[in-house]
Amino acid sequence: MGNLRSVSKALEHVAPEAEVLVTSDPASIRAAERVVVPGQGAMPDCMRELDARGLRAPVIDAAGSKPFLGICIGLQMLFDRSEEGGVAGLGLLAGTVRRFAQDLRDPASGARLKVPHMGWNEVMQAGSHALWGGIGDGARFYFVHSYYADESDHALASGRSRYGLVFTCAVARANIFAVQFHPEKSQAAGLQLLRNFVHWRP
Repeated sequence: MGNLRSVSKALEHVAPEAEVLVTSDPASIRAAERVVVPGQGAMPDCMRELDARGLRAPVIDAAGSKPFLGICIGLQMLFDRSEEGGVAGLGLLAGTVRRFAQDLRDPASGARLKVPHMGWNEVMQAGSHALWGGIGDGARFYFVHSYYADESDHALASGRSRYGLVFTCAVARANIFAVQFHPEKSQAAGLQLLRNFVHWRP
């Protein structure tokens, strides 16, 4: 679901010793040491493709057993449901993916904010995590999204950002780490996060 090449190139850059495989082969996903699920576009399309390619079970297994990084829709798909098309996600994390309000405004100035949220924004870390290693609190990452995760368990939140409202932009549980922003487009901070993932031993 989009941005596969840019993510793979960024991983190759930070981990030249690793084999980085872009695949939709269920057996290859099951055999991988760690799994990254990137994505951009529409959640209904993502879930439909996941099922059409026989990837639902391998992705669920990976999220339960090995280092797993979700990016953008790769975060959203982990939750119970999305308001985008009213589609069910994988149900691995409790919560709903919600759309930014049409009349979203900056609380300080009252100025109307564009949706999708597109551009650089600060990420406030919610506690320590191995994937934040070497990344300053408040570092800026690149976002492109109209939907955000509204998690039922606030302990899942590992990072938050502000765009009209404060929203969760990174979640973590056991071997899962997932982000709404695009580390592969986020220069030094994004590359550091990917480097941390490659060496993460949850």
